[in-house]
Amino acid sequence: MIESPWVYLAALLLCAGLFPFLEARLAWRLFRVLPAVVLTYLLMTVLSVAGVWRQSPALAETRQGLLDAALPALMVLLLANCDIRAILRLGPRILAGFVCACLSIYAAVLAAFLLMRPLLPTDAWQTLGAVSGGWIGGTANLVAVSQAIGAGPDALANALLIDSLCYSLWVLVLFASVPLQALANAKLGARPLTEHMASSVETASPSAAGADMGALLLWLGAAVLLGQVGKALAELTPATALFGKASWTLLWATALGLATSFTPLRRIPGSMSMASALLAVIVAAIASQADFRNLSAAPLFLLTGLLVLLLHGALLLLCARLFRFDLALCGISSLACVGGVASTPLLAAAYAPVLAPVGVLLAMLGYVLGTGGGILLSGLLHAFGA
Repeated sequence: MIESPWVYLAALLLCAGLFPFLEARLAWRLFRVLPAVVLTYLLMTVLSVAGVWRQSPALAETRQGLLDAALPALMVLLLANCDIRAILRLGPRILAGFVCACLSIYAAVLAAFLLMRPLLPTDAWQTLGAVSGGWIGGTANLVAVSQAIGAGPDALANALLIDSLCYSLWVLVLFASVPLQALANAKLGARPLTEHMASSVETASPSAAGADMGALLLWLGAAVLLGQVGKALAELTPATALFGKASWTLLWATALGLATSFTPLRRIPGSMSMASALLAVIVAAIASQADFRNLSAAPLFLLTGLLVLLLHGALLLLCARLFRFDLALCGISSLACVGGVASTPLLAAAYAPVLAPVGVLLAMLGYVLGTGGGILLSGLLHAFGA
């Protein structure tokens, strides 16, 4: 049994790196259904239940200290190379489509929660609040929202399962819609998105240059420092029933990350690579205190997640009919929310190769909005569920 904080940290790092290492080298079908971050969570939960480490005050203090430093740093890293100016150059029509996708997800989460509330556990608002952050931004936003609202480890486990399994099905639905875009646009009375797109979008995708060790360490140091600045600012910000100190810390870190994106630092590669690594460690740390006792409601949560996506799709198509959005804009906006930077450019390119940068930029915009929006919706869910 592990009792030493340093051995415990070593175990966290090893488990956090295992599945990303395997995913990059092995073409297992498992990774198409369950992302590495979900498998990391499940592995750490199994080890925790098996008693590999003792839930002692020393390990709890180590874990909390790690999360207090790593979560704000993650928010900074996530947004440090977000090109807001390129996003604004997308034009009002494209941004309006994305806003409609975001609002339809929030409305769908709230409606599904009200419909399923009698069947779900009392802390279901925490799970769905975290999912709403992830389905506007990404997994990092999901984790950030869950910690900002004080969600338990089991609520996070259910949120990750909804995020991964329902997302996989939604990706299939959206890719299956690609051959139907001409027919759908005729029904919607919409012109193709490429006719509305600004020419500057073609050069808006971020650089794919690799990062050396120095760049990674500089990003880590800068992110931790700015995260602590965010924590200090949160101490000076009055807390409310909706935004406590944890919420304000993450929101200030988000603002500092965005501020960094306007400096020459955003051109230094490595922030996203370091963010992915830090996310894996954070998920491993949270899962190290979890168990399987409250995962019996997972099928109900998965059903709720599917209901959210069904309602989201219906509402987004209604917006498309009202505002004459074409199918490509709807599909890209939807996956930019539910998916993220990894998958959205692929769908955008499937609609038309020139649209790939649109997918990148809208997904990055989701990272900006996901944490704050998820915290706000969590407050609404809690109020309705009380």
